[in-house]
Amino acid sequence: MTRKLRSARWFDADDLRGFGHRSRIMQMGYGQEDWSGKPLIAIINTWSDINPCHAHFKQRVEDIKRGVFQAGGFPIELPAMSLSENFVKPTTMLYRNMLAMEVEELLRSHPVDGAVLMGGCDKTTPGLLMGAISMDLPAIYVPAGPMLSGNLRGEVLGSGSDTWKYWDKRRAGEIDEKEWQAVEGGIARSYGHCMTMGTASTMTATTEALGLSLPGASSIPAPDSNHIRMSAASGRRIVEMVNEDLKPSDVLSRASFENAIKVAMAVGCSTNAIIHLIAEGRRAGFDISLADFEAVSRNIPVLANIRPSGDTYLMQDFFYAGGLPALMMRMKDQLDLSARSVTGDTIGSDISGAEVWNDDVIRPLDNPVYAEGALAVLSGNLAPDGCVIKPSACAAKFLKHRGPALVFDSYAQMKAEIDDPDLDVTENTVLIMRGAGPVGGPGMPEWGMLPIPQKLLKAGVRDMIRISDARMSGTSYGACILHVAPEAHIGGPLALVRTGDMIDIDVDARTLNMAVPDSELTRRCAAWVRPEDRFERGYGWMFARHINQANVGCDFDYLETGFGAPVPEPEIL
Repeated sequence: MTRKLRSARWFDADDLRGFGHRSRIMQMGYGQEDWSGKPLIAIINTWSDINPCHAHFKQRVEDIKRGVFQAGGFPIELPAMSLSENFVKPTTMLYRNMLAMEVEELLRSHPVDGAVLMGGCDKTTPGLLMGAISMDLPAIYVPAGPMLSGNLRGEVLGSGSDTWKYWDKRRAGEIDEKEWQAVEGGIARSYGHCMTMGTASTMTATTEALGLSLPGASSIPAPDSNHIRMSAASGRRIVEMVNEDLKPSDVLSRASFENAIKVAMAVGCSTNAIIHLIAEGRRAGFDISLADFEAVSRNIPVLANIRPSGDTYLMQDFFYAGGLPALMMRMKDQLDLSARSVTGDTIGSDISGAEVWNDDVIRPLDNPVYAEGALAVLSGNLAPDGCVIKPSACAAKFLKHRGPALVFDSYAQMKAEIDDPDLDVTENTVLIMRGAGPVGGPGMPEWGMLPIPQKLLKAGVRDMIRISDARMSGTSYGACILHVAPEAHIGGPLALVRTGDMIDIDVDARTLNMAVPDSELTRRCAAWVRPEDRFERGYGWMFARHINQANVGCDFDYLETGFGAPVPEPEIL
């Protein structure tokens, strides 16, 4: 290659600093023939002992290294925040931007020429991409892959989705502790992320649709031997990308993000896709907004019959049916096939020849799972900056609804009161929980799938309208209206709702309103007192002062591309 490598700034200089860099890498047993003239590849590994989605990354990093070596590169493993969705409290969303900062600064500060990004567990994917996009070195994403399908005495279990279903049965007294424990032991049977179309599967699919991972990578189950080969192939390809100087800025375009939004709708995506794709798009310099999702949602049907939007299949079935390339091929007329990818070719070329092997898993356009897109963006006097609902995963009767509000000021209050047998609630009541947004949560936890009151569960009710400024797990379902912006904690109209106010929802008209006169809302606003801040120091203090609202992606204001000039390369003096 003729282009000078970035890492050469560390290793080629005939001066005191160059001596220090070379002698210290030799301290680890390497010789000149290991690194000299070769692309140094950072492998950003989000493995940890407490992240089950990434439990196999100890081995996969070795597979990636094998590919890097095969292509003539020199791999360097750099650990990053694991963001274990299951265990990090109050929510991994509080730390997505921290991971993005870490990735950007790891790449900037180290002698590396390109990067392999290892992620999969929900917030790791956008965190890794946001950081890599901002740094803009050649980068390729390796998804963790979905876990195997769950099983309970022959019944297929889907992670998350069946958790909620069986928890409702437990609360309703329909199953006992022994049955509940059997679900615990059968719902997560291998390493890998959720095998429903939750946030993890959604974000790995949209990353592939953006062109930032190898074709077909996102659909491969984590334990499948194809996943090992894909990891090695990604290691080989990143070396070639460095030699070609193929960076995220060369791959990504507005068309890339429009493709990703369309694919998200077609797979029956998680509501979290909106927040993360907006943040990624804005990092890339494109003003992606709720309007882009709304423009697509009317025209792109749900084709992937995967829970929770579908009622039968899981990601393992999706892979066997042809995976994401087959779905994209089926909807190719809706995509911009000229968009580029990390292969160095176009998306159109990448998916050429892909076939669907099961028409019930990946539906034809004339027989969709749901006629419109998975998500709908609503607005009105309750959410002037927008909110989102997943109509493909809720009861049709709630798509147009009017009912009285029952308001909870916090998750703790809701949890303490929801199972009170004397709770004044019916199926037509609109449950509202506030104080769970980006600032109020803090970090906008996945609390938006509010539990059905126990008295209604025992009467057979399994869905009702629930509204919050929180998020919900992509594996969740039901008539949940989420991401209400502005959030209640900073004085959004959600803070002004009172129990008994009538709430009007019309998904077809894309409206969400409270039937309260403007004069009364003005009076309530004047009397409103902002809740006390949750943090007086540290990361949380910084987070609360710089976090954007859900409608613009929940990035830190100072990390967005438009905030200031690009950060220069570090000086080596």
